[in-house]
Amino acid sequence: MVAGWSTNKFERLLYLPHTLNPRMLLPEAGEERRSLSFSEEISTFDSVMAKLLPIYRDHDAVYEADTCRPIVQAVEAGQLQVESLARGHYPGRKLPSWALAGVRTVGFWDARRDADWGLDFHRNEGIEFTLLESGHLEFAVEGQEHQLGPGDLTVTRPWQLHRAGYPQIAAGRLHWLILDVGIRRPDQPWKWPSWIVLAKPDRDELTDILRHNEHPVWTGGTEIARCFRQIAAAVEADRDGCCASRLAVLINELLLLTLEMFRREDVTLDKALSGTRRTVELFLADLQDNLDQLEEEWTVREMAQRCGLGVTQFNAHCKRLTNMAPLQYINHLRLESAAILLVEQPGLTVTEVAVRCGFTSSQYFATVFRRRFGRSPRAYRADSTQ
Repeated sequence: MVAGWSTNKFERLLYLPHTLNPRMLLPEAGEERRSLSFSEEISTFDSVMAKLLPIYRDHDAVYEADTCRPIVQAVEAGQLQVESLARGHYPGRKLPSWALAGVRTVGFWDARRDADWGLDFHRNEGIEFTLLESGHLEFAVEGQEHQLGPGDLTVTRPWQLHRAGYPQIAAGRLHWLILDVGIRRPDQPWKWPSWIVLAKPDRDELTDILRHNEHPVWTGGTEIARCFRQIAAAVEADRDGCCASRLAVLINELLLLTLEMFRREDVTLDKALSGTRRTVELFLADLQDNLDQLEEEWTVREMAQRCGLGVTQFNAHCKRLTNMAPLQYINHLRLESAAILLVEQPGLTVTEVAVRCGFTSSQYFATVFRRRFGRSPRAYRADSTQ
């Protein structure tokens, strides 16, 4: 729910190392260490983010991390109270490197009135749990719209597309936890931090449910709500990791309570969500949504490598998902994108549209465009704008 990864059509993700958070910077020699104001934090935030290295790539495209700027600005404007411990690009007091490995951010916000901002569709690198303690909130996951009420628990898988507020955040108190389990593709095994001490059968069962369940919203119940409130109290009290042990115990309890809730609900699982086909499906969806991807000169081998698969297996999944061979599908997407650009960006020449969509020859582009749409690119543009 905290804006972790922007998915704007022409943006990408940039991973921020877990050792850096602008709220508490290491001092230069002879300087005194101090906390930053939110105004200073915004300025510092922008300057340090440009220096950080990417982790999540598809070919030469790099996804850019959302900076959570709406949250920081809302606190600056007095619209929102936020208490959080964080790593990387998430706002909040810095977690020590030795404490709670894998926790990207944990905390809560308290919005006393309806806001004039929202968190658009984004992805987080970890499993995310949120609980709405009071108020109401519009919430969406991969096209599913939900109206959250008090006591509702949301669970989103790593990299799952979701949004909070439509278009704005409503008054309410929201708790969250984002825990990185080492996932960069859906088919990779989850790696829980060593301080997660659930018995192996319980941990394996919880992992299986979290990986293979498509239902994002649950009725949390009084015990889960109580656990989140205790986590919030520990977050508020923590300074330099002094409450790390208490938080570790409470987060383990939260995971166990969530597992017990799933057992009561008799969850339906979909194994396809963590398979290699799902990896290819997400890769193809990214090609469709990001014009910059289509500009690349893809080979089938490169596409297969991006999905961690061999060429034969990648070809088979692509054919099953699209009824086309991989290069045929890319050509299809390029032509569809070119048709949109011809109409929506009349200032671009036909050659510029061809290049933007990954065609290296304007003559070849005109030939395949006519074959697909029955008209030349210029005629298509003229007919569509009349």
